[in-house]
Amino acid sequence: MSDEANVKPTDAETPEKGGSRPAPKGAKGGGGAEAKKDAGRKKKSDAAEGEPEAPRAPHVPGKRAYPTPRLEQMYRDEVVKAVMQEFGLSNIHQVPRLTKIMVNTGVGKQLENQKLKPELRDAIIDTYMKITGQKPVMVKARKSVANFKVREGAPSAFMVTLRRDRMWHFLDRLINLAIPRIKDFRGVSDKSFDKGGSWAFGLSEQAVWPEINMASVNHSHGMNINLVFENSTPAMSKFMLDKLGMPFVRPDSRR
Repeated sequence: MSDEANVKPTDAETPEKGGSRPAPKGAKGGGGAEAKKDAGRKKKSDAAEGEPEAPRAPHVPGKRAYPTPRLEQMYRDEVVKAVMQEFGLSNIHQVPRLTKIMVNTGVGKQLENQKLKPELRDAIIDTYMKITGQKPVMVKARKSVANFKVREGAPSAFMVTLRRDRMWHFLDRLINLAIPRIKDFRGVSDKSFDKGGSWAFGLSEQAVWPEINMASVNHSHGMNINLVFENSTPAMSKFMLDKLGMPFVRPDSRR
């Protein structure tokens, strides 16, 4: 009798005894996890086949998903052409462009023991979130100044930087809603332009904004607003803002 006839099959090789081949090294559960994943995918595919897929809107290159701010559309359609004609510009890239608006409130004079009152801090944060849609950041002093009683690391101001759509929406509401509510208003000054064409002015209190309910405000504070222009001069920036509706002081109303 040959040696092959004396070899008995093992339990793993005999299907009648319920044996199975050992799982390869590194595999967990002998492929059970993979089987569960396949079953889950099959159930999802079966469920998806019974429900119609929701139609997707076609993507149009260069089209925005939300409308352009009103003041930005006015700038593109009317102001750009007026500025090029007024200053003799031949290239559209020479036209001034508003890049950002910075709003800040100084709190250095209202510190007590180098700390800011929580009520004032909450009032400023609430005001900025309502009028700008962004939470302000706290600016701390970079170095100590003994004459002004400023210590390094102490709160100095709250600041918000607005760009793109929020910038245009803020400027629109500033020109048409906030500034006309200033008491005894006769126009904003046009004397605060710098060499680069950027313009800055201030509001004495936050009550001019219609979003603020002064009955629920415990602390009144003002704010500085800086409009930063690119590729501009003071004359070009003033002309552009005038076309957008900024109510500057008229020459005939000066004393």
